[in-house]
Parts: sequence; C-alpha cells; structure tokens
Amino acid sequence: MAEARAAAPGEAQTLVAVDDLAKIFDVSPPLLNRVLQGEKRVFLKAVDGVSFRIPRGKTFSLVGESGCGKSTVARLVVGLYHPTRGTIRIDGVDMASLKTRAEIAPVRKRLQMIFQDPYASLNPRWRVAEIIAEPIRAHGLMSDKRQIAERVGELLTQVGLAPADGEKFPHEFSGGQRQRISIARALASNPEFLICDEPTSALDVSVQAQILNLMKRLQRDLGLTYLFISHDLAVVYHISDMVGVMYLGRLVEWGQARALFRRPQHPYTRMLLDAIPDLEMTGRHRIPVAGEVPSPISPPSGCHFHPRCPFANERCRSEAPQALATVAGEVACHAVEENRLPDSAPRRVPAQKPL
Repeated sequence: MAEARAAAPGEAQTLVAVDDLAKIFDVSPPLLNRVLQGEKRVFLKAVDGVSFRIPRGKTFSLVGESGCGKSTVARLVVGLYHPTRGTIRIDGVDMASLKTRAEIAPVRKRLQMIFQDPYASLNPRWRVAEIIAEPIRAHGLMSDKRQIAERVGELLTQVGLAPADGEKFPHEFSGGQRQRISIARALASNPEFLICDEPTSALDVSVQAQILNLMKRLQRDLGLTYLFISHDLAVVYHISDMVGVMYLGRLVEWGQARALFRRPQHPYTRMLLDAIPDLEMTGRHRIPVAGEVPSPISPPSGCHFHPRCPFANERCRSEAPQALATVAGEVACHAVEENRLPDSAPRRVPAQKPL
C-alpha cells in the first residue's frame, strides 16, 4: 500500500517508517519428499507490501483476523524476522544497513517488545529483579549492583508494583501483574519505541483496562511510541491514534483512529465493525463477516478480499487495488474508487477528544 502522507509543519516527527515490507516463508516439504514424490516448493506470503508511518509519541495499531500477518509485521519491525523485501527505518536509520553488533546495539536498545502471553515470556527460574535487570546489563547501562537494584525498584514502582516484589518469582503473580513485570522489563533499557503484540488478549477484561491505562500513562510520561497489535477493536479504539486494517498480508485501509471508526471505507473494515454488538439498538443495517480467511499459500487473485466481499466485481477478481486518499487516511478498494459502496460519500470528521 502507498505510504502515508508526509508530516505537515507542526505535526509530530516520524520515528518509524516502514516501506513495502514483505515476508515470504518457505514451507516446502523436505528435499527428499520433493525429489521422490515430485512435489514443488511452497511459499507462504505472510506480509505482502505493507507501508506505514508512526509519528513520535503516537500509537499505530494493526487490526485484523487471525492469520492476516499482524504479528509477523511486529516481529519484522523488532528484528526477530529478516524481511524478504522492503525497508524498516527507526528515526531515519535503515535497520538492514546495520551489520555489526556495535552498529545494532544503539538502535536495538531504543526498541523493545511486549509479548502476548505474560506466562510464557518470563523466565520461571529467575526472580523478578533478575528478569528486569537483564536488559540493563545486556546493554551496559549500569554495572554497579546497588545502582541496578535501585533502578529495578524504580521500574517496579513505575508499573504499579512494589520494589519488594523483585525478590519473588513470576509464578507468585497474577496474569495482570506478570504483564506489568513484562512492561517494566521492556522499559529497563530506556526505549523510545515499544512493539506490543496483543499485550492484553490473555487477560481478564477488568485487568485489560488497568494495563491499557498504565500504557497510556507511560506514553504520556515517557514520550513512548507504540506499534500495537490486536484483534480487539474496543481495545484498539481506546489506545490508538492511528489504525491500520490488515487482510491476508496487505494493509487495506489506514487512518486516524476516531475518523476510521466513525467512517470506515473498506468493506472489510465495515464488516469488522459490524461484528461489534449494537448495544444502543440503532437499527443500522449491518453486514456480518462471512467465510474464512483464505490460505496465504494460495491467496485469491486481484483483491484478496473479493471472495468474501458482497460488492466485488470482475475488476476486483483480476486487479489488485491501489491506495486512495480518504478523509481519514488511505484505502485500497476498487468499490470505493468506483463509488459502488452504499453511503460512501465522505462526512465531516469530528475533532478528536483526549481519552
């Protein structure tokens, strides 16, 4: 998808720039099977040409159904996967240009990741103080044991725990407390950019609200920038400044969060929002999400969404859509371009209110 517009004068400076990002996995059968049985090599397109910008101090969220490539994007940005194509720039530095550890280290400590499962992401054999102190030692930020202990106590207090909790093991905490420990560990290297891969999906709803409030407070206090991955639209609405909607490895729509939620353009975005229960009983016509996400090994031709789209025509089946500017951001859809969607005229977007 085409990149987001350049920041206008007075807007926040771009911290993270992703251009034409792609990741293809080789999922072929073993070589012996291919030789003896004549099977061909098989490739899975997990991410296919994704581009976006994240301004400094803002939150960009990626949403979509399971298997659409959200978590793969997160792992590409943090460096756990090497991209097949495209570039990732952190504050103007191309991550692919960094070859040695000495070059990578200064950039690496500026970004950290918070994982989905707080039960699996913490070492059960280590005390909490050791877990949080590990990034401090790894990046050479401090060497004095007393200073490290004081810093660990500060981090635990910052996330709503007590310094004495550092002497406990992860199994002595609840799920929400473990995620607070994960956040404290992520903050230990004084990062500017946090990649959050569904950090609240394994938690109870009431605990989710506490963690989201904590993350918003930390963002205000520390000036953090977030790439937030989630399938929960309610969570995304409350934490995001911008939202990107992914489908089968592609970014089909992105824009300012409030405007996109009030005025979705792409049929897939509309269907996702229609899946939210209408508690106010407005009587608005709703189109449920039908069918399942196709296999990324053999994705549909043209627009990947056309087999499930009620507005698809022959052009949708044969030609991949290009990005179009909208009142909120951009959308890649032939039906929007040809004005084939009901109620597709742009409306005035209300000013965003602080949460």
